Amino acid sequence: MQIRIVVAASENNIIGLDNELPWRLPDDLRFFKKMTLGMPVVMGRHTWESLGKPLPGRLNIVVSSRMEQAPEEGTQVFSGLEDALDYLRGQEYEEVAVIGGGQLYHAALAYTQVVYLTRVHTVLEKGTAFFPVLPPEEWQLTWEERHEADDKHLYPFTFQKWERK
Repeated sequence: MQIRIVVAASENNIIGLDNELPWRLPDDLRFFKKMTLGMPVVMGRHTWESLGKPLPGRLNIVVSSRMEQAPEEGTQVFSGLEDALDYLRGQEYEEVAVIGGGQLYHAALAYTQVVYLTRVHTVLEKGTAFFPVLPPEEWQLTWEERHEADDKHLYPFTFQKWERK
């Protein structure tokens, strides 16, 4: 089973502020959907709470030591990342997407083969969730596509694919 991370991060690796995305980038939301549709998505409790409902077309897995049962149909809860991944391996999924937040990204990086990173070209002053630095001795950039700011996108951004060496 291949594990991918799908994330948008500023130049200084901020991914969230007070449980919300610090930007609105419609093209990134479309990219996120394309990179996760049809596969299980694994998220932490804060990410689940920020979504407010299950993402359609995907099995939603919430990793939380505080939630005891699935909040909605189409959602399952596990107390730890390893338990969630063991369950998904048993279901014979080919790919799984980890979609946040910061603590889960840190934990999942060791299991991950591919990172789809939307690098948002800004340095934010405040953040409450962060993406880990990808060590260059372990990861290589294999694809990127730059998008400029426009009337729908406050910041320029670049879609990137990072693969484990």
